[in-house]
Amino acid sequence: MTATHEIIFDRLVYSCAFEKHRGSEEFYPDHFLGFQLCGETHAFHDQGFTVIHENMVVLVKKNQLIRTIKYPSKSGKYNFIAITLDKETLQRYAFENKIVIDTQYRGKQKLFFEPNEFLTSYFISLAPYINKTKQATPRLADIKVREAIELLLDSNPDLKYILFDFIKTYKIDLEEFMNNNYMFNVPIESFAKLTGRSISSFKRDFAEIFDCSPKLWLKNKRLEEAYYLIKHKRQKPTTFYLDLGFENLSHFYSSFKEKYGLTTSEI
Repeated sequence: MTATHEIIFDRLVYSCAFEKHRGSEEFYPDHFLGFQLCGETHAFHDQGFTVIHENMVVLVKKNQLIRTIKYPSKSGKYNFIAITLDKETLQRYAFENKIVIDTQYRGKQKLFFEPNEFLTSYFISLAPYINKTKQATPRLADIKVREAIELLLDSNPDLKYILFDFIKTYKIDLEEFMNNNYMFNVPIESFAKLTGRSISSFKRDFAEIFDCSPKLWLKNKRLEEAYYLIKHKRQKPTTFYLDLGFENLSHFYSSFKEKYGLTTSEI
C-alpha cells in the first residue's frame, strides 16, 4: 500500500504508510510544525540528511526543498502530522500582538525539539480531528494554529525572528544555491522562487553565471555526479538515479550514453 496524505482541515495534514515509501521532492512555501507519531522519516535537504524519530517535533522553515523516505515502525505503521503556519495567519498574529521584526535571524536555528508535555499534549489534542470524531470548524482550526504558534514561542522566544520575518525575499547566491540543490527534481519556477527571482531574471542570471540554460546545466551536473559515483564509488545506477533527479532508469541510461559515449557498465 502506498503512502497517503489526508487534509483534516485546511492547515492540518495527516500522513500514513504501511510500507517503506520514497516521497518525491516537495517545495514547502510555508513554515510547518510536524510530529512523528509512528515510524521515522528520513529527510534529505540542502544541508544534508536528517532522521526524524518517533515522538520528535520538527519545525521546518519556509521555502525549503525536501525529499523524504518514510519508514514504518516494527508494528507496521507510519504516521506523521503536519500543521501549516501560513503567512496570512502569522501576519495577523503579529499585528494583534504588536510583534515587529526589522532584522533577520542570525543565530543557529533550533528546528528540532525534545518531546515535552506541552508539545506532546498539543498533538494529542489533534487526535479527535484525525479520527473524525470531531469536525473542525474554521474557527476551531484557527485556534489550533494559533495555539501552535504560542507553544513555539514559549519553547524558544527567538523563533519570532523566523516566524514573523515578512521581509521580501532577496536574491541569494545563485551559483552556491544551484550547486547545493541540483539533485532536486523540481520545476525551474521553484528554483527561481527559492533564489528570490522571477523566471525571467532567474534565466538571465543563470546564463551569465553558467553560460548555458538551467535545463542543460542540471542535466550535465547530475550526469557528472553519476559518473563519479559509478567510476570512483562503484555504485550502481539503480541505487542513486532517483536521488540525482532522474525520473526513470531508461532516461538516465540514454542521457549517460549520449554525454559520455559509453554505457555505465563500460565505465
